[in-house]
Amino acid sequence: MPYRAPVKDLRFILDHVVDFAQVARTPRFAEATPDMADAILLEAGRIATDILAPLNRSGDKHPARLENGAVVSSPGFADGYRALAEGGWVGMAASPDHGGMGLPISLALAVDDMMSGACLALQLKPLLSKGQIEALEHHASDEIKALYLPRLTSGEWSGTMNLTEPQAGSDVGALRTRADPLGDGTYAITGQKIFITWGDSDLVSNVCHLVLARLPDGGEGTKGISLFMVPKFIPDADGNLGDRNSLRVVSLEHKLGIHGSPTCVMQFDRAKGLLVGAPHKGMAAMFTMMNNARLSVAAQGVGVAEAALQHALAYAADRRQGATPLGRDGAIIDHADVRRMLALMRAEVFAARSIALSCAVAIDMATATGSPDWQARAAFLTPIAKAHGTDIGCEVSHLGVQIHGGMGFIEETGAAQFSRDARITPIYEGTNGIQAMDLVGRKMQDNGDAAFRLIDEVQRSTEGARATLPDLAGDVWQASEALREATEAMVALPLNDRFAGAVPYLRAFARVLGADAHLKAALADPARQPLARVMIRRILPEHAALLAQSREGADGLYAISPEDLAA
Repeated sequence: MPYRAPVKDLRFILDHVVDFAQVARTPRFAEATPDMADAILLEAGRIATDILAPLNRSGDKHPARLENGAVVSSPGFADGYRALAEGGWVGMAASPDHGGMGLPISLALAVDDMMSGACLALQLKPLLSKGQIEALEHHASDEIKALYLPRLTSGEWSGTMNLTEPQAGSDVGALRTRADPLGDGTYAITGQKIFITWGDSDLVSNVCHLVLARLPDGGEGTKGISLFMVPKFIPDADGNLGDRNSLRVVSLEHKLGIHGSPTCVMQFDRAKGLLVGAPHKGMAAMFTMMNNARLSVAAQGVGVAEAALQHALAYAADRRQGATPLGRDGAIIDHADVRRMLALMRAEVFAARSIALSCAVAIDMATATGSPDWQARAAFLTPIAKAHGTDIGCEVSHLGVQIHGGMGFIEETGAAQFSRDARITPIYEGTNGIQAMDLVGRKMQDNGDAAFRLIDEVQRSTEGARATLPDLAGDVWQASEALREATEAMVALPLNDRFAGAVPYLRAFARVLGADAHLKAALADPARQPLARVMIRRILPEHAALLAQSREGADGLYAISPEDLAA
């Protein structure tokens, strides 16, 4: 089935679930009127449906390849990327000072969702550029901004993120890449980086690498790391490209999925770079890019889940297999278990999409108002949106394969590609375990204040729904109260005990937030009440078991020895 961008669903969530209107009421985003938002979503949906989606299978069947040290993109990707660049989609949320549109992250995320569902492998390229743009806007010198931002924003150049090394994955502080001052304000960058998405490209004239490296006087660990801009071609002050820098692609990784996205091993041999931000403060600048990317990766998970659902739904409506309660030779969608899987898929996509867009609205409101409460809300929701959105991407695409039965295991049907492509997203930008640890650790340094404010909001919402949907509202209220008690317990635990229960705690929080989103949707549109019932009666009950796990602490895990695990 051809992918169709879910414009209607995104518009409904923005209007009735996450209150995007409050963003448009701020002076900062006053131009984001309903008419403008509709125009943006409709045009992005058209590009996703008509231009990007047809490239998805091409990228999978004809992967990017390395020829004579240069990456050759999958067939059709050049035209697809050109449509994104020429349409201004790379710079949607970027500052107008350097050619961006300055639009809300909420709208940019909705676009990410649609374009990820259409072709994740290609959508990754502008995603990284957008993250780099934000990092440079916040941390780079005026000279770097003036040279790089207009070209990144236009899509003429593209950006990458270079953190990981063979011996330094999540422990970024173990990196060995070094930066030696050259005496003229530039630095010689030497080292190897792995897992560099779109580390080279024939779609743009220049690839701009943000590279973490250590200066000679940089201390041990992350506090001694600096960030550098290291372009493939060294530009002059006017942006004209000069000499090729001393960096190269060593190899491309052979991956489970997203074959159209080249994942490079990069070698830097005294490549010339510019310092971004202050010396030894590179992690702060890189985290700006990573936080931007984390929310976009949430949209990637949701987008692929949407595509997998559409694919499975079309197959289930067409495939006839045995008698059903609704007909002698009916389609498999009429079997109760297939209907159950499809309903769960749709309910999960709606909930995860709502959480991600709620986080985006919080970011926009923090930007527009400077309010510490909005900032705390955005920070708290980011790991939930990223981890849950990507977990759901995997689970929904897995169900999509199951609905196809044996045909789902056959590559020609296309169902397996969604599952393979989605599997990287829980690993990207900090694994989901790290997201959960961040949630119960750094994000609870306020003794749970941000968490409790969200729970209070859910309870106010459910109280308002009791008159119309008393049974569903009551279930959500009870779940939120259990979450409150678990949060109180979590705050009181030692840090490693929190970490042991972090993943189930995050998922339970997402279950409550997702149920609240469905309840709001059901109040706004009675036609959505059956789907809300699926979420609240069939999925939300998981929260009790998850919260029980979150309280267990770490002792029982360390009581199991490695020998026990090997037995």
